[in-house]
Formats: sequence, structure tokens, C-alpha cells
Amino acid sequence: MKKMMIAFAAFGAVAVTPAFAGDDMAGMNMSMKPAASMASSNAALTDAEVRKIDPASGMITLKHGALRNVGMPAMTMAFKAKDASMVKQIHEGDKVKVRIEDVDGTLTIVRLEKAS
Repeated sequence: MKKMMIAFAAFGAVAVTPAFAGDDMAGMNMSMKPAASMASSNAALTDAEVRKIDPASGMITLKHGALRNVGMPAMTMAFKAKDASMVKQIHEGDKVKVRIEDVDGTLTIVRLEKAS
């Protein structure tokens, strides 16, 4: 009798669980890429600190928080600035908010704002 009760309970758990899991996840996009509707101008910005600026190459070295949209943990790294005006508006030591994206295979600062 005990074995039959255990078997019945196990069968019940297996038969019911997939129905719940299917309903909870229906219609969800499980891809790792950001949704197309997240335009870079509306996307979240990451806190960072300017460590070095190289105007000749257009590179800015940042100590940044996690960049979830490109799968990068917090670290210090140099990035290409999208345009020269970004390089001119900041100084070493400035606190900034940035959006980094992969542009043609190069991690690029596509948005940069001084932190308030």
C-alpha cells in the first residue's frame, strides 16, 4: 500500500508540473540578445569613471560596472568613442554614465553623459 501511494504521488507531481511550467513561460523571449525595441537612446546606462582619454585614437578607458547587454562584468577597459565630441566633453576622473554596444565587432561607447 505504501509503495502504491508513493508511486501515485510521484506520478501526480510529474503529470501536473509541465502544465504549470508551460503556462508561466508562454510567449517569453528567452534569447540572450536585448530586445529590438530597446533602442540605445532608451536603454539603461552604466555608471563608470573615466581613467584615461586618448583623443588621437578616440579611445576612452573606463572603470565601469557590469555591461549586461554585452555580457561583460565590471572592470577597467578602453572603448572606442562613437564620435569625437564625446572625447572633448570629459576629463580623467569624471564620473559618467555610458551605454556600450557592439558596433561592427568593436565595443563602442554609443552614449555618454556626465553623472550628476
